Amino acid sequence: MKALVYHGPRNVSVDNVADARIEKPTDVLVRITSTNICGSDLHMYEGRTDMEHGRVLGHENLGEVVEIGEGVDRVKVGDRVVLPFNIGCGFCANCERGLSAFCLTTADRSKIPNMAGAAYGFADMGPYNGGQAEFLRVPYGDYNCLILPEDAEEKERDYVMLSDIFPTGWHSTRLASLTPGDSVVIYGSGPVGLMATLSARVQGASQIFVVDHNTDRLEVAEKLGATPIVEDEGREVEQILEATRGEGTDCGCECIGYQCHTPGGQEVPNLVMNSLVNAVKFTGNIGVVGVFIPQDPGAADKLAKNGEIAFDFGKFWFKGQKIGTGQCNVKAYNRKLMQLIHHDRANPSAIISHELPLSEAPKGYKNFDARVDGWHKVVLHPIAA
Repeated sequence: MKALVYHGPRNVSVDNVADARIEKPTDVLVRITSTNICGSDLHMYEGRTDMEHGRVLGHENLGEVVEIGEGVDRVKVGDRVVLPFNIGCGFCANCERGLSAFCLTTADRSKIPNMAGAAYGFADMGPYNGGQAEFLRVPYGDYNCLILPEDAEEKERDYVMLSDIFPTGWHSTRLASLTPGDSVVIYGSGPVGLMATLSARVQGASQIFVVDHNTDRLEVAEKLGATPIVEDEGREVEQILEATRGEGTDCGCECIGYQCHTPGGQEVPNLVMNSLVNAVKFTGNIGVVGVFIPQDPGAADKLAKNGEIAFDFGKFWFKGQKIGTGQCNVKAYNRKLMQLIHHDRANPSAIISHELPLSEAPKGYKNFDARVDGWHKVVLHPIAA
C-alpha cells in the first residue's frame, strides 16, 4: 500500500510499504479516506523528536471498515468510523476512568519505563504505524472506532476533526475550567488554538482573546468569534488587562507547546507559560495542551534540553492559579462533539485550507511547516471517499 514515510528531518515521501492487516482478533482494518496533518506531526517532521526512520506518520484518521477480527463484536464491515489518536484498550485502570490517553495496555515500555499511552505514527508512543496511508490497522477496534451517523460522507471534513484537534481544543477549555460567561485567552492560532476558540464560543465564553504573531491565522480566529491580539514577547498582556478592567481573563489556554518563539523566530520555551500567568486573573485556571516533552536535544537553552522551563512559579503561586495539563483523552469527548457536528452546532471544518491527495503530502508538510500564508489545516485523502 501507499503511505507517507518519515526518513529524517524534513524528509518524508510516499512509498510502497507492507499492507496493514489484521494481526489480533480484536483488530479492525480501515480504508483511510481522510487523514490530517497535525501540528504535532511537525515536531517529528522537523527532527525535534526521536521518531524512527521508516515509520508511517499520521494520527488524525477517518475511513471505512473493510475487515474485522474474529473478536470484534460491535463494529461492522462498511461502518464509517473516526479514530481517536489515542490507542486505548478500554479495560485498563486508566481507560476505565476515561483516561484513554494514558492507556496502560497499549503503551510501549521497552523504550520508556512506566510509560502510559499510545498513538498512531507518533514518537515514543508505541510501535503503531500512522494513518497517512491507504489502510490502517486499529487495535481494540470495538473500543477505538467511533461509528459515524448517516451524514458521515456529507460531513466527513468536520468528522475527521474528531480524531484529535476538535477534542484537544475542547480539552484545553475543560482543563481551564471554562464556564458560560467566562473570558478566556488562548495562546496560539494554529489548528488546536482555533479549535479551542470554536469550543469556547460553543460553551458561551463572553470574551475570547487569541494571541499569535501569525496575522494570517489570527484572521481565521476572528472569523470564529475571537478578538485577535498580535503577540509581542509578553507585552501583549497589557491589551488583555485593559480589555478586562485590569483583572485578566477568567482562564487561559496554552495551545502552542515547547517550540514557542518570538515573532522574530527565536525560541523562548517559557514565554507563553509566563505570559499566561500574567494574563489570567488571580485564582484563574490555565489549560495546557500544547506538546511538551521530557527531553529536547534541539532546544534553545540548557533547561529546555531536559524538558524544563524557567517558570514564574512565585507569581503563579501568589495569584492562586491552577494548571491542568496533558494529552487529550479523545474518547471522553468525541461522541458528544460528534452530536454537535451532526446537529449543525459546530463546524470544525471551517479551518481547513487545503485538501490534497496522499501523493502531495510532502508538499503539504513543507508548506504547513513553513507557516506559509493560507496554510491553516491540511487534509490528505489517500483514497477517495
